[in-house]
Amino acid sequence: MSQIAVSGAAIDFGATRVLSEVTFTVTRGEKWGIIGRNGSGKTSLFRLLIGELEPATGSVSRSGALRFSLLEQHRTFAGATTVWEAAAGGFADLLALERSLAEQGAAIAEAGDRCTAQMLARYDRDLERFQREDGYSVAARIDAVLHGLGFDPDRARTQSLDGLSGGERGRLGLARQLVTPAEVLLLDEPTNHLDLETSRWLEDYLRGVDATVLLVSHDRAFLQAVVDHVLHLEAGTTTAYAGDYQAFLTQRTERRLAERRAYAKQARVIAAEEDYIRRNIAGQNSAQAKGRRRRLDRVSRLSPPRGEDGAMALRLAADERGGDQVLAAEKVRVALEDRVLLEEFSATIQRGEVVGLVGPNGAGKSTLLRAIVGERPLDGGELRIPESVRIAFYRQDLAQVPADRTLYDIIADIRPAWGRGPIQGHLGRFGFSGDAVQRRAGSLSGGEMARVALAMMMLSGANLLILDEPTNHLDVESIEALEDAIGDYDGTVLLVSHDRALLRALTTRCWILHQARITDYPGTFGEWEVASTERAHAAAVAAAEEESLRKVRERKQTRRPDEERRRAQSARRAAERAVAEAEAGVAAREARMAELREQLEDPALYLTPAGTVMAARIGAELEEARRALDQAFAKWEAATLAMETAG
Repeated sequence: MSQIAVSGAAIDFGATRVLSEVTFTVTRGEKWGIIGRNGSGKTSLFRLLIGELEPATGSVSRSGALRFSLLEQHRTFAGATTVWEAAAGGFADLLALERSLAEQGAAIAEAGDRCTAQMLARYDRDLERFQREDGYSVAARIDAVLHGLGFDPDRARTQSLDGLSGGERGRLGLARQLVTPAEVLLLDEPTNHLDLETSRWLEDYLRGVDATVLLVSHDRAFLQAVVDHVLHLEAGTTTAYAGDYQAFLTQRTERRLAERRAYAKQARVIAAEEDYIRRNIAGQNSAQAKGRRRRLDRVSRLSPPRGEDGAMALRLAADERGGDQVLAAEKVRVALEDRVLLEEFSATIQRGEVVGLVGPNGAGKSTLLRAIVGERPLDGGELRIPESVRIAFYRQDLAQVPADRTLYDIIADIRPAWGRGPIQGHLGRFGFSGDAVQRRAGSLSGGEMARVALAMMMLSGANLLILDEPTNHLDVESIEALEDAIGDYDGTVLLVSHDRALLRALTTRCWILHQARITDYPGTFGEWEVASTERAHAAAVAAAEEESLRKVRERKQTRRPDEERRRAQSARRAAERAVAEAEAGVAAREARMAELREQLEDPALYLTPAGTVMAARIGAELEEARRALDQAFAKWEAATLAMETAG
């Protein structure tokens, strides 16, 4: 069933047309990814869908009393004092009704025989509404979402909002939107404040939710996991694609190729016609030339292919090769006041490696990077960086960009020998042209500031790039340009990112920070994902086996005390032999399970790509062994029951 239909709509911002000829239809339950460069009109499109903006032309139709839940990038929690109250904001009326029912119930009990028919009628009416709106499951739903996004639901009931960091407030705003009753979820960059674990949780949640989802995101792995349609904003209009993110990439490439061919073909035809007209307009074939000119004037000219101009042109290169060893850490300790963030860390980085540093939000990744570049002292151990290593540090907070300087002056300070032309040309590679080069950096948006930071880094000539969440403010096209630039870079990279697509494409090695320890994994991020999945699978199988063994032990304890006496009875002997054989089968399969688990629990298994492949094979064998053990348990239970029945 169609929920939203947009036909030929245009969006104006003052005298500027932001989008035109927007046409697409959203059906109930679909998951749409809204993709486009920063400033292309994604947020304005959301405002159009909810009715906050009226189309300048065209139409927007919505089915019935459609409820929208809009997650904006700037979150407020009016009226709430605790984390739980803020998350439950969408259910304020229902929770008030729950409190009223409790008060009414107490009043009815206290009134006893004096209870009136009106009191009972009101209670029944309110209770029926509470049940109809599924009030009994609200608290559990809020708790589940809070837990999935990294909050402790019990603590959240008393935890004050005042002490939350910016990232925590972002996650809380997302929790509030997810639990708010709505048929359509509109999510604007929902993964901005999420780490890898919470991003995966959100993927699972959105895939399973009944509501329709339209989400703006630059996280390509997240888009691939969630969406089944894509709306691409480019060149002032939109194009709708059916399929997941990879299908969109394929279809976009095919469409652009077809547009280029059609545009080039028409250009050749027009050029030939114009040449004929020019040569014959005053000659013997003047009539034919004039006829061709009239027909040519009526031809609808194709526009140049969309989306091929304005992409960030980033190239990274090291001025000097440097030594083979770029960084050496020995028993490094990093602490923040009384909290230890990292303990006993020893590792080296070799020239040309791309090391991905991953871990939960707040684990200390950014603090470690600041220690590496010398912005804060170590609390123990030693870090050695050779003099031949030149570092360029991309800070997550973009503090490396001087807010009080114009873009022109920022580049002129780095390249004082350059004139106006080279400076403007360099800034033009990053989307700043004309008067934009005279803007002060402090007036820029986050995405614009990020592009300035990359423009500065491109001129650094550094042979070690330290990148702290470089994709946070970039659109998909800019992230793709950054990925290509790092892939072509001839230096060394230490990368902190929650962008799994970027990590999968670039990393040659991973540092996994967890509980103040770093696991140095000598493989790509994609290989580490496989390895960590296998270890989680092994743990789950072990838990299932333990539950089965518990049932066996309980069953053995309930055998009748006179079992030994009955052993002498001939009718029982066959049954006892069957039980013994079944128990032997269980024991053999338990031993095999223990052997396989021991192999999977060996940390050395996960330190090489070959080991990861072997872990996957052992994991599959472990699953097969678990099924065999279940069959052995079933055989044992059947034999035990037969023996007891024969008694």
